[in-house]
Amino acid sequence: MTDNNTTQKNVKSNLFTDFNFIQSLKETLNEKNFIKTTDIQSQSMPAMLAGKSVVGVSETGSGKTLAYVLPILQMLKSLELQNNPVVTEAQPRAAVIVPSRELGEQVSRVFKLFTHTTRLRVRTVLGGSTAASAKQNIKAPFDILVATPGRLIQLMDLELINLCDNRILIFDEADQMLDGGFLPDAERIASESARNLQLGLFSATVSNATQELITSLFSKAEIIRSTNSQVVGQRNTVQTVKTLSTKNVMVPEGKRYPLMEKILNEKNDGSTLIFVNTRTQCDILFELMKKSGFECLCYRGEMDKVERRANLKLFRDGKIKLLISTDLASRGLDVDHIDRVINYHLPQQIENYLHRVGRTARAGREGQVINLVTDRDKILISRLDK
Repeated sequence: MTDNNTTQKNVKSNLFTDFNFIQSLKETLNEKNFIKTTDIQSQSMPAMLAGKSVVGVSETGSGKTLAYVLPILQMLKSLELQNNPVVTEAQPRAAVIVPSRELGEQVSRVFKLFTHTTRLRVRTVLGGSTAASAKQNIKAPFDILVATPGRLIQLMDLELINLCDNRILIFDEADQMLDGGFLPDAERIASESARNLQLGLFSATVSNATQELITSLFSKAEIIRSTNSQVVGQRNTVQTVKTLSTKNVMVPEGKRYPLMEKILNEKNDGSTLIFVNTRTQCDILFELMKKSGFECLCYRGEMDKVERRANLKLFRDGKIKLLISTDLASRGLDVDHIDRVINYHLPQQIENYLHRVGRTARAGREGQVINLVTDRDKILISRLDK
């Protein structure tokens, strides 16, 4: 990542009450007991509230979503209070681009914590839903769009949505979207938005592909990094949040599941997210745990979408305490009662590890990660131990 316009540890405020938010946002912040800002929030919100473009790089669980949600709501509601509301169908004033349906639904929920008082309208057009439902969602006037890139481009191609009045464009968890084909889509979405477009990019890591997007669209942005962020060129330094404890358990002679049984039988008050590397491993572990009497569910790709969403809801609602997943659940998933992550199979890439363990110890809460370690994991573990 380039160092131009970089801000690090330039804390503006540690309290939400220090920001001059409109009354409806103040009321909800108070009602939801949001008191102290996180590092990324305290650094990025002043810039965003001032209308500046921002690149925010911060560890998982650090409150990146709220860092852009509040400035968006502040700006759009201020325009409405100045007798300038959104009145045109399918013509939003802010758009948040997300890599997955699950993250899109989560972002929408964060917006809706505040929209009952601000009375701003949030609509989603996400992959995994039908084209008909996406079209229905954008029929009336609304203020904020949360979209996956493929679905949004489809609606743009059909001329069913108009971004000419889109004044804020956010790319959330940008490094997940940046395969070979996304950069042109990102540039198109930005080019079809309003002329004086404010941009935001938020991510836990910055890959080479993410750097290309930053170079292309964010040359004038303020670069903000939290202390534990991961950026290009710093792969040898691995940091996790201070409230996360780590336990490495060596697997003797490939006998992985007996260790797992012992761990799961230990007392644990919260929920546990268990990671494997493949869909097959997910199904095998699910059957083993079910035979052992553990109440658990799977969450992976190539499941029936209705079943996958139902499983996630049961886990999110606390009705199921054990969820087995591939890396599908490693990014963007925010469930506040996850107090333990188990890497039944460790990933090969350090970035995947960071995203997995970021599902616990979020927003200052304590959490634990337990790694089942074999000989082939020694390179990864040595980097973590440093």
